[in-house]
Parts: sequence; C-alpha cells; structure tokens
Amino acid sequence: MVSSEAVPFSKSGGLADVVSSLSQALTALGHDVRLVLPAYGITDDTEFIRLPNPATITMRDSTESVRYSTMEYHQVPVYLVNHPYFNDRKGIYGDTSYAPYPDNLVRYTLFSQSALQLCRELDWYPDILHCHDWTVGFLPLLAKQDPAFSQSKSVFTIHNLAYQGDFPRMDVLSTGIPVDEALFQGSSIHKRANMLKAGLEFSDVITTVSPTYATEIQGEAQGCGLESLLQRRSAVLSGILNGIDTDQWNPSSDPLLDIHFSREDLAPKAQLKQMMQKRFRLPVDSSVPVIGMISRIADQKGFVELCQGTPCALEQILTDFPVQVLIIGTGDKAIEEKLSALAELHDNLSVNLIFSNEAAHLVEAGSDFFLMPSRYEPCGLNQMYSLRYGTIPIARRTGGLADSIVDISQNEGTGILFDEMSASAIVSAVQRAFSLYNEDSDAISTIRKRGMAVDFSWINSAEDYMKVYATVHKG
Repeated sequence: MVSSEAVPFSKSGGLADVVSSLSQALTALGHDVRLVLPAYGITDDTEFIRLPNPATITMRDSTESVRYSTMEYHQVPVYLVNHPYFNDRKGIYGDTSYAPYPDNLVRYTLFSQSALQLCRELDWYPDILHCHDWTVGFLPLLAKQDPAFSQSKSVFTIHNLAYQGDFPRMDVLSTGIPVDEALFQGSSIHKRANMLKAGLEFSDVITTVSPTYATEIQGEAQGCGLESLLQRRSAVLSGILNGIDTDQWNPSSDPLLDIHFSREDLAPKAQLKQMMQKRFRLPVDSSVPVIGMISRIADQKGFVELCQGTPCALEQILTDFPVQVLIIGTGDKAIEEKLSALAELHDNLSVNLIFSNEAAHLVEAGSDFFLMPSRYEPCGLNQMYSLRYGTIPIARRTGGLADSIVDISQNEGTGILFDEMSASAIVSAVQRAFSLYNEDSDAISTIRKRGMAVDFSWINSAEDYMKVYATVHKG
C-alpha cells in the first residue's frame, strides 16, 4: 500500500481512513500487507524504529538520501519515508489547503521512488503494488521500467478524480523519469504534467471507491477531462464501495460518547440529541428534528446550491419548516462567511467552523437526519456513519451515496434520495424528511433500525479487492 496519508499518522481527508482500514482488513484476511507513507512534520514517529542504512534516490539533477523507519500498527507493518521534502514542511500538500507546495510533483516522485527502493532494501517484492491517488501516479510507470518488479502488478485507486496532480510540464524533467506522452494532459502550450493520468495509463488495474462513481467518471460531466482515457480502459476499471471502521463507529460502544444506544434500544439517542443541542447552542427541544451536516465546506458538497439566492435554500429550510440545522466543517471562506451570517439571523441554525472528531461523533449520534447534497461523491463515508447511528441520510443520488442508500419509497428504504442538483430539489428532499418525521414516528423508528442493520464493515470491501488482486496477478 503506497499512499500520501493514512490514519493515525497523517490525514487531510477520507483517503487516510480508507488506506489504513483496508490495510488492516486485508491483513485480517491473511495477506502480507506493508504500508508506506511519507514522514511529515506533523507525523508522530516516536514509536517508530529507524532502519539502519539510508537509501540513495537518483533524480535528474541531484542524489537524495532518504531514511526509513518502521513500526507495526494493528498487525500492519508501516514504513515512513524520511526526507526534508516531508519532514521540514508544516503541512501535507501545502502549508494550508489553499496553498499547495509548488514542488509537489518532485516531492511525490521521490516518495514513489523511495517506496520501490524500500522493497529492494527489504528484498521483498510484492505481488501487488496498490497505489492510491495522484501523489503516487508515477509509481506504476517506475515499476514497469524496473526489471526487479517484473512480477509485480499495479492496482491504482481513484479516490477523487477531481484531484489530478497537475503541474507545469517542465517539472517532469527534474525527476529524471524518461519523458512519455502518457505523462501529460492537453496539447501545445496547454500541455501539463498530470500525475493521476500517468497512474491511469500505466497501472494494470484501475479501481475507484464505488460502482456508480466508476460509471459516472466515464462520462463528460464527471470525467474531469479524463473520460476518454477511462472509457478506453473500462475493461480494467471497477468500483468497490468503501467500508467503515465498525469498531470506531459503533453507537453501542463509541468511546467519544457519554451515552450509548443500539438497534435494540434507541431511547438513549434522544438524550444525545439534547446534549448535542445544548453543546451547539440550539434550543433544547426533543420534538424538533435536527438535520446535521459534517462536511468540507466546498462547491462539491452542495453549499453553492444551499447558500446562493434570496432567499437561499438554507434560509427556506430554516423558515419554512420547524427544524434545526447543525453544520460542522471548514473550507471556502466566502461560504463560511455566508453561513456565519445566516446563523446570526436564525437561532435554529448552528454553524461551527471546526474540525473535530469528537464533535463529529456526537452530531452523527444526536441528529435525526444527515444532509449530503453533493454535486458528486466518489464514495462518501458520513452517510454510512449516519446509517450506523440511526440517523437518516438525505442525499443526492450520485456516486457512493446512490450505492449505499435505498430511498424510503422502496420496501427496504434507509434514506431520502433526490436527483436534481438544485436548491429546489434540496428543499423538497427536506420537506419529505420533515413530513415523515412529523407524521409517522413508527416509520422513522423502522427506517432507523433498518439502516443500523446494514453491514458496511471493511471485510466486505477487502474481499472484493482480493478478487481484483487475484485476477490481475493471475493475468
């Protein structure tokens, strides 16, 4: 497993959760899995043991020395790549999410080369090199160029096609990688190096994080300019729905909750709702449904459709229905300011511009509904957390949301889905939720329990990955 992040060592988003959980699930199924990560300035490496000898990585204009350190985490050997490109920086991809490091192509090419060199140092050549997202997009090509990895196959997982690792084309020259047209996107003066595209071109198999997203990215609307390539490679492209950590996200034993509940005893969920309302400055009222949102505040997540217009969709929800809305997240500053201004005007809106795991667990547990009006969603995890905690998702029918939620219009319904990406569609979906809550408490209880019974454990996803590994290695 080669990734730019994995919990608990580094995290900027869901990629970190997926890589760590998948590695552990595959190990539990009997596979020999090694996880390779950069050692960032933020990485706590106090329990790691440094390997004795540094390794030398040759770039075009320099020779770089890297060191490796290792520890075992939940039976998975984890290796850190230590180099000033990573250790001496404050962030992962940039000092802030809005200011990426200009040398990221060189940084992560060095990381990919270091991962392969680690295999040589260990004299361990894996059957599968599983590469995650654009940061290791050059690794499948590097492996193909190295006879030592002639028996290894590469699996490349797209976690979000919109993030491609796009750089000036001349940056490739500084890495020493032989120039190949497949490394670039665009033509003439618009030609750019594209690390994700390289991974898609040279990997043996491509996966992404839900079946529906695998189909969507082959179309122009969500193909992000790579739809033709993905159509061409569709025979080796598949979608596998992510799982969740069902030990960490378990309402009957969650260590971040003061009170626990289960499918058999939902009553304590009402107490958590009251605790949540008090904590986030909402009127304590058990009769009013609370709609939670825990999200990166960005266009992708539907905040433009929620916040644009007069009145905007969020204002309509707050004024037309006796509901409360609780938002947690950070992101686009203009949207943050709009949300904060709305919160000043509406006492049934709580906006919290924070990143807090503890708060996320409380909101998932205490909310009645969870809103995810995403423009696109490769997989999504919060809808799975919501279902596990008896919180009914309201979501757009896209990507992993479509694969993990069954609309309540069907017999085995677990949530409320809508199709159109518009403010009016979001308001209409909330109307459905409010009507259900207000008119049929028995149905609410049944839907909650049905969602809590769905198995999103990582073992299921890991078994699907095992099938992919077996197929590609046999080939």
